[in-house]
Amino acid sequence: MYSINRKQFISTISLLAGSSLLPASTWAAAKGKYATKMKLGLVTYQWGKDWDVPTLIKNCKDTGVQGVELRVDHAHGVTPEMTKQARLAVKNLFADSPVTFVGMGTNEQYDFPDKDKLKASIARTKEFIQLSADIGGSGVKVKPNAFHPNVPGEQTMAQIGAALNELAAYAADFGQQLRLEVHGNETQELPNIKTIMDHADHPNATICWNCNPEDLNGQGFQYNFDLVKDRLGDTIHVRELDRTDYPYATLLKNLADMDYKGWILLECHTNPADKVGSMRAQRAVFDRMVSKL
Repeated sequence: MYSINRKQFISTISLLAGSSLLPASTWAAAKGKYATKMKLGLVTYQWGKDWDVPTLIKNCKDTGVQGVELRVDHAHGVTPEMTKQARLAVKNLFADSPVTFVGMGTNEQYDFPDKDKLKASIARTKEFIQLSADIGGSGVKVKPNAFHPNVPGEQTMAQIGAALNELAAYAADFGQQLRLEVHGNETQELPNIKTIMDHADHPNATICWNCNPEDLNGQGFQYNFDLVKDRLGDTIHVRELDRTDYPYATLLKNLADMDYKGWILLECHTNPADKVGSMRAQRAVFDRMVSKL
């Protein structure tokens, strides 16, 4: 037995009274469940593609969405063509807010049989790496992106892996992570992603899990996840978490078992009229799912 003074007693009661205001993930930790380090963010895919940076930050702040990956060619206007002053202005907008700039989501790919196209894509990726670093991001997302007629798949995967190795080393010098999205016809099959990453053995070359239907192919989700889980980077792309056509609860359980500390980024494919309301709803779904881990 022990005693507490009046000040300690009041402090304890205040904490208990305020517990209902905590996110479900935090309250779950207090009950002895997972104290998740995963963070919920947004990809400017369908939701957010028409918002400038101040609007993105406001809408994320208002809905409890903690970070944003800026997909290229959207209304935010963040591109490698920005001046140093413009980059600093965007960096300061994020720095002055509770919303994290997670990085750039590009369409750069390294499967081209045309060597000039491959060289150009590598060079452009380096520009995005510099841009992300200047604005305060932590990495850049790229793609595999396809196999090609009359080119052996193994040759294409080796070529992609070699490009990733070059870029991963370059990105490391800027404090950026290189993130290969599980994407593309055939290249998004997890055994092929594993082969690509076997060629890309630089530790800064990582995978951005993408929640594709193909993740369930072959021997199923768990087998495919286990193939590449050791190469996961700091970003996971998901659709609406309350959809029933993908095992999101199982994904989150696997990530929690790994003590995953990265970003769960909403890359939703729908186009709701009230996107802010939908973001708020997904925040609640995320918290409920985490609380049940």
